[in-house]
Amino acid sequence: MNKHETPITLSTVHSDIKHDSGPKHVTGTAEYIDDMVEPAGTMHAYLGLSTNPHAQIVGMDFSATLAAPGVLGVLTAADVPGDNDVSSNHSHDEPLFPVDTVHFWGQPLFAVIAETRDQARRAAHLAKVEYKDLPFATNVRDAQAAGGTLVTPPLKLERGDVAAGMAGAPRRVKGSIEIGGQDHFYLEGHIALAVPGEDEDVTVFSSTQHPTEVQVMVAQVLGIRLHAVTVNVRRMGGGFGGKETQSNLFACVAAMAAKKWNRACKIRPDRDDDMTATGKRHDFVVDYDVGYDDSGKIHAVEAVYGARAGFSSDLSGPVTDRALFHADNAYWYPAVRVRSEPLYTNTVSNTAFRGFGGPQGMMAAERWIEDIAYDLGRDPLEIRKANFYGTDTDNVTPYHQTVQDNIVHRVVEEIEASSDYQARRAAILKYNAGSPILKKGIALTPVKFGISFTATWYNQAGALVHVYKDGSIHLSHGGTEMGQGLYIKVAQVLADAFGVGLGVVKIMGTSTGKVPNTSATAASSGSDLNGMAAFDAARQIKERLVVHAAKLYQCSEAAVEWVPGGIQAADKFVPFAELAASAYMNRVQLSATGFYQVPKIHWDRATGRGHPFYYFAYGASVSEVTIDTLTGEYTVDRVDILHDVGRSLNPAIDMGQIEGGFIQGMGWLTSEELVWDDKGQLRTKAPSTYKIPLASDVPPVFNVKLAEWSVNAEPTIGRSKAVGEPPFMLAMSVVEALSMAVASVADYTIAPRLDTPVTPERVLMGCERLKREARR
Repeated sequence: MNKHETPITLSTVHSDIKHDSGPKHVTGTAEYIDDMVEPAGTMHAYLGLSTNPHAQIVGMDFSATLAAPGVLGVLTAADVPGDNDVSSNHSHDEPLFPVDTVHFWGQPLFAVIAETRDQARRAAHLAKVEYKDLPFATNVRDAQAAGGTLVTPPLKLERGDVAAGMAGAPRRVKGSIEIGGQDHFYLEGHIALAVPGEDEDVTVFSSTQHPTEVQVMVAQVLGIRLHAVTVNVRRMGGGFGGKETQSNLFACVAAMAAKKWNRACKIRPDRDDDMTATGKRHDFVVDYDVGYDDSGKIHAVEAVYGARAGFSSDLSGPVTDRALFHADNAYWYPAVRVRSEPLYTNTVSNTAFRGFGGPQGMMAAERWIEDIAYDLGRDPLEIRKANFYGTDTDNVTPYHQTVQDNIVHRVVEEIEASSDYQARRAAILKYNAGSPILKKGIALTPVKFGISFTATWYNQAGALVHVYKDGSIHLSHGGTEMGQGLYIKVAQVLADAFGVGLGVVKIMGTSTGKVPNTSATAASSGSDLNGMAAFDAARQIKERLVVHAAKLYQCSEAAVEWVPGGIQAADKFVPFAELAASAYMNRVQLSATGFYQVPKIHWDRATGRGHPFYYFAYGASVSEVTIDTLTGEYTVDRVDILHDVGRSLNPAIDMGQIEGGFIQGMGWLTSEELVWDDKGQLRTKAPSTYKIPLASDVPPVFNVKLAEWSVNAEPTIGRSKAVGEPPFMLAMSVVEALSMAVASVADYTIAPRLDTPVTPERVLMGCERLKREARR
């Protein structure tokens, strides 16, 4: 064994293997961009932000800024050598810096370049900007009242005869639900370091989920070709979708400064400026009309999904599209018509966030399930079960894809039994009847989540694999690591393919110079895409090695068998390192580019029809809560989860994703509240005012299990299923449990209709409202 090789048990996929960066995270040795040794002469940039939500720029005075210590210059729209645009969808509606109009409070207007970060930060506040105020709207209802301007074309999904369905339904409910947004609050904020090279070359180290998009944007802003820009990403300190498009501006500013002054440049905003200037999860207001019968079965659904998109399109089109794709959650609608409204508002342009609109679509579906249950005096779980998709019939979605892998019935049946749901619900009903102040609630909610990019062209991936003549392996692929364990999963796939230990595989950072035209690490597709691409590269190399071994050891190719640690060539065992060395000596290529494209999927947005998802992931959760009806304060006492990840590539990593996803989802639905004041300024822009879940908020009883019997019906890598986004929606059971507790104050006869986030204030106001309505 080479002295540099770490002895380790041979890796197998479907095994618990620790995160490759785990020890480095714990010891503080994991290198992020701000930890990198800065090149000599590195400059620092800091953004100057608008203090007006909508205005014409009358003038900007930088005299005091330029006179400040250490300042080298100021970059504005006039300094952009190429295209002053960082819009992710080629809509050209998001300037790097505005020319004459600002559209939200906190919009970056300019960047100060100085010798140190502190100098740049202080100098940015010395600039004087004169504005001429314009009318503004910051929320969905105000935007609708102002004319409902859309930032991107809406989508309509329709199937069946909605008018006939409504007319034939014995019962009908109309309503609306407000669903709050969410800040990503990653541990590592946005940051970029650009290093100039010769000619047009520039290398950018960016905290981004989409290296190729950053490459495109930097090239676009600088007015150069893509081959001159190299983007490198070793790891991020969290992404959650917030670094899919929002990294563009920071990388472009750093690159502009680096090329202008021919010195390296780094940019890192403070947390409050980061939260103010970058996009969030979309707020939604969903107006709905649902027809149903006395058994609780839905006949028809019609709904409009208004979203606070912000001032530019960004990803609002595909986000609001996916909200419609998940307007059904796990439920069959005989007739359905749903429509999106991605609305222009004078707020930061909202963007991708874990679930990508799907959680908002599902939350609305759970609202009308709840409405039906309280109208009929039934357990909401009964209504859910009555409306589940079937397995042979009643299984066509609003976008006309047939659900062929439906396991929601089994998942719900198992979690209902293992959590002892029925007995606990009965006990809670009895408890509430005798407890005037404290009230409990319990709820079981399902999840069905489609896996694939709905932008079909993103469903591809590449990988570059080198086998060196000592048997060590170099792995590069287009996916990025943001803590989710993608790198270790793909390394497991590769080590397993070659039959070697994980210590043999070197996991390299993502680079556009190694794997071009990468897709964003998003849509829960990282392992699916990059695992298959790496596997394809290994297949090519292995095929060459089999031909080589057959010649070298004078046997048939069929007699060469891959075994742990190497190959068996007839009666001879050949260690992998020896095989690699002999291949090199015999001029056998030991490098391969792997590629994968997802089959079967297609989507026609114009008609609202297609097969946009390769498969579905399922799950269910049961949450139990206790509320104080005098204060609105509450606790989440117990959570049980059963989640479907197919045949897990790494159960330990997947369990972490499920637990973390649930808690993040719970934060979105209960405590994380975005508040803009009447001047259009975001007021919840720091941990002092924006409340993410703490360790103490984790339920004291938290039972999480994988559906170990599940195997993906599609030939994904290892027959696994995606795990990044689907668990996030499991937290809906917390909202539904809180709803039951609130409904108890009116003897469960009135639908509580709690908007999200369900803060203690909303719980208290809900209790008071139901008490008043019950007295009428």
